[in-house]
Amino acid sequence: MSKNIAVVGGGPGGYAAAFYAADLGLQVTLIDENVNPGGVCLYVGCIPSKALLHVAAVINEAEHAKAWGVEFSKPQIDLNRLRDFKNSVVNKLTGGLGQLSKQRKVTYIRGRAGFVNSNTLKIRLHDGGDQTLSFDNIILATGSRPAMIPGLPPSNRIMDSSGALDLKDIPKTLLVIGGGYIGLELGTVYAALGSKVTVVEMLPQILTGADRDLVNPLAKKLEKAFSSILLNTKVVELKEVADGIKVRLEGPNLAAPEQTFEKVLVSVGRKPNTDVPGLENTRVTKTPKNFFEVDLQRRTKDPVIYAIGDISGEPMLAHKAAHEGKVAVEAIMGKKTTFEPRAIPAVVFTDPEIAWCGLTETQAQAEGRQVKVTRFPWAASGRAVTLDRTEGVTKLVIDPETEQVLGVGICGPSAGEMISEGVLAVEMSAVAGDIGLTIHPHPTLSETVMEAAEMLHGTATDIYRPKR
Repeated sequence: MSKNIAVVGGGPGGYAAAFYAADLGLQVTLIDENVNPGGVCLYVGCIPSKALLHVAAVINEAEHAKAWGVEFSKPQIDLNRLRDFKNSVVNKLTGGLGQLSKQRKVTYIRGRAGFVNSNTLKIRLHDGGDQTLSFDNIILATGSRPAMIPGLPPSNRIMDSSGALDLKDIPKTLLVIGGGYIGLELGTVYAALGSKVTVVEMLPQILTGADRDLVNPLAKKLEKAFSSILLNTKVVELKEVADGIKVRLEGPNLAAPEQTFEKVLVSVGRKPNTDVPGLENTRVTKTPKNFFEVDLQRRTKDPVIYAIGDISGEPMLAHKAAHEGKVAVEAIMGKKTTFEPRAIPAVVFTDPEIAWCGLTETQAQAEGRQVKVTRFPWAASGRAVTLDRTEGVTKLVIDPETEQVLGVGICGPSAGEMISEGVLAVEMSAVAGDIGLTIHPHPTLSETVMEAAEMLHGTATDIYRPKR
């Protein structure tokens, strides 16, 4: 099959689609505004934040070492070198993607694309001028951007997540508006570097939607790391003053309804980039939440245009986008393929980490669905004890009749590395016995997944459950 396709957007969904299409022999043009592929994830998202979170983890581990009789002097933060490290990580990975693009003979155009019609794009080139090109199919992978609160005063003291990752300075005080994963991750970084961090969340729990038993260990840790976490609280006014941003809050038990912070980080979610120029020249339609309407093959209402990643619906995650990109390419080639995952893992890279996949206990309760939930506390894990990190928990959500594993949740160090076993179990319709019979290495944190499965019948080695 010889097809000429365009991929608009060079993030994890876009470059995965472009590279896969090239590997399958299609003629591919990848269009993005950055010098190399990478998108938000690599330039101002997943990658730089994880580099900084690693630094924060080292600082926190050094402080924790006092409990073991090992004491370090107070760390000296060289902000320029830290920023250079973060930028070097970004440049290494995005530069590598540029090389992979050339090796695969993908035509890379730096610019912003808009539609002339369903098959034709007009590209405003980064170096000036326009270029018009026609394609057999087009995959939209334009990603998302930070959502901002309407009516915010213009100020360089108010940051979104991208601005926070620039790491221009370490403010003495920082207000994080929003208790979701982005705000908590960046709050963790700034707290480790020396900022007094306050988090404001409108809802009664940080990480709304995640199971409370997974969130609780993290909440207890953050209550010590942060200056305060204000739940059921909203920001009603922000005003720039001489020494920072004056904030007026509304909520229960506020010691000070008005406070001044050196800087404010707005982290209230992300908005899909569906405002593609010339979209009215196509048959592409949007949902009420401003996502593109797509079918199971990621095809829009315009049969030659596909949409993947953050613009195609939640969850807005890089690994989801990459898999959608491959499905779209296979659909273009006429293969029988659909995007119907049973489990899409989510990871919060705080300390401790939280990860989950498949059916959550919260979701099961909301749907009135009968499930059995087994939990293995990390206090009973030999490996967790050696790490002095016993606050964690591993849980399985199980069908009570078939004993099929419907969901997995983990809170603790390296939870993000461990969750893939849970994803595989859910995707393969494994039963708890399959996991229990799988020999896990000892001593490891991954054993907690095995023992959580064994707890269904009360046979976990490291937990005694009296027979009823």
